[in-house]
Amino acid sequence: MLQSLLLAASLAFTASDADFAFSCASNFVASCTPRDAGTARGRTASYWLLDEIARQGANAKRDCFDALTPCGRRQMVNIYCRFETDPSAEWVVLVSHYDTKPGVACPGANDGASTSALLVALARVIVERGLPKGNLMLIWTDGEECMRSYSGSDGFWGSRRAAEILKRKGVKVRAAICLDMLGDRDLKVTVPANGDKTLARLACQAARKAGLGDGFVELVRDEVKDDHMAFAAAGWKAIDLIDFIYGSKPFLNDYWHTSEDTIDKISAESLHKSGRLVAEMLNMLL
Repeated sequence: MLQSLLLAASLAFTASDADFAFSCASNFVASCTPRDAGTARGRTASYWLLDEIARQGANAKRDCFDALTPCGRRQMVNIYCRFETDPSAEWVVLVSHYDTKPGVACPGANDGASTSALLVALARVIVERGLPKGNLMLIWTDGEECMRSYSGSDGFWGSRRAAEILKRKGVKVRAAICLDMLGDRDLKVTVPANGDKTLARLACQAARKAGLGDGFVELVRDEVKDDHMAFAAAGWKAIDLIDFIYGSKPFLNDYWHTSEDTIDKISAESLHKSGRLVAEMLNMLL
């Protein structure tokens, strides 16, 4: 669903916006844990997000779809929120999954909730202050997490569904940016190697322009399987912004996909930095 917009000179993501994002993530985790894809709790989470987006004055819609999984056919739900200022312009797409790892009672405070709340906060910013120009689409995907092992038939159901729909409708996508695990108190934003190199360089430039420093975004040689892959496969420039070091010690990752992924592991300060980065990337792309 599209909405009428004010035009802003540029996007800015403030400390107050980050406080709101943190509060949103906290409430989401408290209200919707777990939220495994294809379950009643997952569908409840989709309604929670839809209501929260509406409370910020933005219009959004649910897309319910059936996914064939290793555990049988499951109904999943994506959520879309569109802001359009120029019908002839290309779209920038921001993506965050909101589901949790199946079967492990994972709150998903960082892995899912942090960036899903960041998108809600960005919708709030745009409603209140406008969009500089161009067209922006926010997508909350379901079914990013695999049920057994990531493969062409396990995991990433929501992003594959979203990319398929946009491709079928002939939507012109300038860039797709996946946001994942960007609320970690000990934040280290990386760009995996299996992303568009132009967008990777733009992320580094945006970090400098936002005053976050030269080393805030690190380009790494590792490849990461994430929701950006479906958009790249559709032929669009796509990138993953992710902090994949998440644990009690460096590289241990003992919070990831466990019951330890709790709200105390994320911070408004990290969400502020992530929000500033994303806002500056949008200023450069729109």
